[in-house]
Amino acid sequence: MDVKGHEQSPHGAPSYKHPGARRALIGLLGPAFVASIAYVDPGNVAANLTAGAQYGYLLVWVLVVANIMAVLVQYQSAKLGIVTGKSLPEILGERLKPFWRRAFWLQAEIVAAATDLAEVVGGAIALNLLFGLPLPLGAVIVGAVSMLLLAVQAREKQRPFEFIIMFLLGIITIGFLAGLIISPPDPRAALAGLIPRFQGPDTVLLAASMLGATVMPHAIYVHSALSRDRHRPDENEHVPPSAVARLVRATRIDVVAALAIAGVVNIGMLLLAASTLGGEEGTDTIEGAHAAISANLGPVVGVVFAVGLLASGLASTSVGCYAGGTIMQGLLKIRIPVMARRVVTLIPAVVLLAVGFDPTWALILSQVVLSFGIPFVLVPLVVLTSKKSLMGRFADGLSLRIAAIISVVLVVALNLVLLWLTFSGGSGR
Repeated sequence: MDVKGHEQSPHGAPSYKHPGARRALIGLLGPAFVASIAYVDPGNVAANLTAGAQYGYLLVWVLVVANIMAVLVQYQSAKLGIVTGKSLPEILGERLKPFWRRAFWLQAEIVAAATDLAEVVGGAIALNLLFGLPLPLGAVIVGAVSMLLLAVQAREKQRPFEFIIMFLLGIITIGFLAGLIISPPDPRAALAGLIPRFQGPDTVLLAASMLGATVMPHAIYVHSALSRDRHRPDENEHVPPSAVARLVRATRIDVVAALAIAGVVNIGMLLLAASTLGGEEGTDTIEGAHAAISANLGPVVGVVFAVGLLASGLASTSVGCYAGGTIMQGLLKIRIPVMARRVVTLIPAVVLLAVGFDPTWALILSQVVLSFGIPFVLVPLVVLTSKKSLMGRFADGLSLRIAAIISVVLVVALNLVLLWLTFSGGSGR
């Protein structure tokens, strides 16, 4: 592990004022950008566009709060991987008894599969919008391309994989924000949307969906593995505390930068829908929102949006499949070739689309399944990163611990509301 390239301050802490040190710091960035793809996947697109089209700027605050919580939990996950040299699933696998370890793996695997389903469906929708391809064929193409992306990572070339994902993130950003140039939001109304409030049970349901689509269990699992693989490939290697401190600081910058971009994209999607799609029919589906964007802002913007959606599906399903492998390897000590895993996890999406299942409903149901898995990853993460016996001097301080607990309570509460409203018909629909 390269721990050079920085000067020491008088107190022994790393200093990044020197140009060479800054270049070294930039070289440490990347894992958070891969994990951040989960925050701009097709599930987010559906939730954000629906929120903006139906309720204008009302729920901007939900995305701001969700992004702050995402920064917190992704930083904790990455820090766990760097300090311990192990992924979150590995640590849980070592601490859980066999029955509970298998049960934990089963729920985590179901959640990862549900997430991957949404991402493949989103990519298939994008190919249908761009080229008119049948949805099942689009799903197969998305799976095939994701195999190529995963092949790069499987050959232990994580840095090229990170660059590819970052390139796709750039395409996603352009694709989803281009419309704002033509139809800018109302600044005053957007600022008013930062005031927390609801307008009936429908908005509570939508807010819970937006939060569930933002705080993603598989992204938390995989970030600890990405940071470990990049910075601590050999857990038995002795790493000086000063080097670990440097990596933790770099990770903090990595997470803030990556999730700031993801947050801007998510908020931008809502603002675009609020400024363009208000009152339009059929905007509760991605296809309908795309048609409305094309009609109101022109076909070029519509094509750019669809390209962004395609990049979102390709990148997020690749990361999702990698996350599933991380979960299985950590909890069960079983390593399945990534290509075989890609084929197996692709089958449900192709079958659902082949039998004519509504793709929008597939996205919605995937978010409901996803909500079940959130407390199972957040609670252990908060507990583990607070343990000095595990984290040493890098254990969460009191303020970070309190913020994490508040985040867990808020996420779990809103997702319970989501489940109750979904199954009780409490949304009034």
